[in-house]
Amino acid sequence: MTGRCATMGCGETAKRPATFACHLVVMVKLPVAGKVKTRLARGIGHARAIGFYRSALAALVGRVKRSGRWHTYLAIAPDSGVSAPVWPRGCLRLAQGGGDLGERMQRVMDQLPPGPVIIIGSDVPGITAAHIARGFRMLKGADAVIGPSPDGGYWLIGLRRCPRVPRLFNGVRWSHAETRADTLRNMAGLRVRKIDELDDVDDADDYARLGRNAGRRIPGVSAVIRDLSMQPPAP
Repeated sequence: MTGRCATMGCGETAKRPATFACHLVVMVKLPVAGKVKTRLARGIGHARAIGFYRSALAALVGRVKRSGRWHTYLAIAPDSGVSAPVWPRGCLRLAQGGGDLGERMQRVMDQLPPGPVIIIGSDVPGITAAHIARGFRMLKGADAVIGPSPDGGYWLIGLRRCPRVPRLFNGVRWSHAETRADTLRNMAGLRVRKIDELDDVDDADDYARLGRNAGRRIPGVSAVIRDLSMQPPAP
């Protein structure tokens, strides 16, 4: 592996790349009330929570997919949602398949075409294209990269995938204070780099903090907060 990334475009009708390239995968859920952002919905209402999720995802994809340095994919759950008309345009779509989060992310790592892979969450409004570019640069000289979050988890995980694809997610306790520690234990023997710490938006307090802070400095997020603040909260 040379560490170079193919400068291939990302289009909705594009074929999956067969040659070496960098691959960015955003893990997403079909935006259905009661199935996504349920903790946030308890604080701000289902309609506003779903509106935030869709708008924040569109803003995130808009920031990261414009780069010609990587292919951008949406890995969608449930699988039946792959063809739904709600997804941002301009990205290839993948079905996550079954199993827990670790099994689904491992499947992505195993099945994508040759080249390094970075997986990110869809509810971290602080992610920028600069973070993704830095992660891929780190993978030129490391086996793995991880982006920690304050709650003990992580918002980014990346693998060089050469000469093999490590098993990172066996026995990991998900949505737990030890999620990152469990994953790092599975990285024993690998060269691991860490990128910036970022936080996700899980509940109403996170949402309010986003409006006060990140929404003023991250492209696309201020518009999300402004538009949703004008909507009445749903019961």
